[in-house]
Amino acid sequence: MTKTQKFLLLIVALLLVVAGSVRQYEEQSRVERDASTGATPFSLDEGRTAGVKSDAEIKAESGIAGITQSRIRDAGVFQQKEGQLWRTLRNGPVTYFGGWLLVLVPLLILGFYAIYGAMHLHGQPTGRLIQRFSVAERHVHWASAGTFVLLGLSGIVILFGKHLLLPLVGYQAFSWIAVIAKNLHNLAGPLFFVSVALLFRRYVKDNLWHKIDWLWIKDAHNVLRGETHVPSYKFNAAEKAWFWGGVTLLGLVVSLSGFVLDFPVFNQGRHVMQAANLIHGVCALLFICAAFGHVYMGTIGADGAFQAMKTGMVDETWAKEHHALWYEEEKVKQGLDK
Repeated sequence: MTKTQKFLLLIVALLLVVAGSVRQYEEQSRVERDASTGATPFSLDEGRTAGVKSDAEIKAESGIAGITQSRIRDAGVFQQKEGQLWRTLRNGPVTYFGGWLLVLVPLLILGFYAIYGAMHLHGQPTGRLIQRFSVAERHVHWASAGTFVLLGLSGIVILFGKHLLLPLVGYQAFSWIAVIAKNLHNLAGPLFFVSVALLFRRYVKDNLWHKIDWLWIKDAHNVLRGETHVPSYKFNAAEKAWFWGGVTLLGLVVSLSGFVLDFPVFNQGRHVMQAANLIHGVCALLFICAAFGHVYMGTIGADGAFQAMKTGMVDETWAKEHHALWYEEEKVKQGLDK
């Protein structure tokens, strides 16, 4: 059996596991909907015979704003009907399928690594070093990475904590963990936005698209398996996809939606907060999954990649094989051709 066949078999096995779990999830959701169809919280608590509602109940459940002295937006709405939809989506599909994503993506990456291994250099290192990243570039990268990890871990506690941690540590310990996670999340969010803005400013000029990047995409299956190297400038097509799709797009969306949730003082209504929460959660989950790939390629997936961001220097052979066009430019700039 070839390596490709092994990896495809791994994908099929994981998909079968997910398919069985999804079927069970849909069946459970159907049973819960059937059990609660037409039943209000009052009738569920007091019995099926308590089906007659008073005028006050009808008005409260209608979502129509009543009279109140509070000036807070939507303060007169006793029961917002859209809130149940938000709760169903947040605690249902977002948590369930998002949780599966956070499990499947690392498993696929580890499976890929176990089958194909890391990307190694084809030539021998020369011992001559070339600067790939400046001190400022490395600092802004690690600032963004640090706040991202803090936000990712605290966000996972917020979204999945009651399912994963609560049964293990109990209510009292989990209450402390959840409060700490929430406050760290709220504080780190604005810092992450500033870090990403600085990172964008520092890296954008090297992430502009070039025609030769299409060649990398065309031969990506061979590149990722370490069978060949495609010439590229400072960043290849995959790195540019991460920069524009992950850091820029998803980074901007999670930051802006996070600001809506972090600063509820701009008269945004509950429906805006609920929409922002769903957008924030979905995009954050996608962001984390994409980051798994970035972390993999920057650590065990490619020899020398982590050292480049740690020290700012790479071997001349590494530069030639991974980023040949950038190497030719830097060879002149740094005087390596003398």
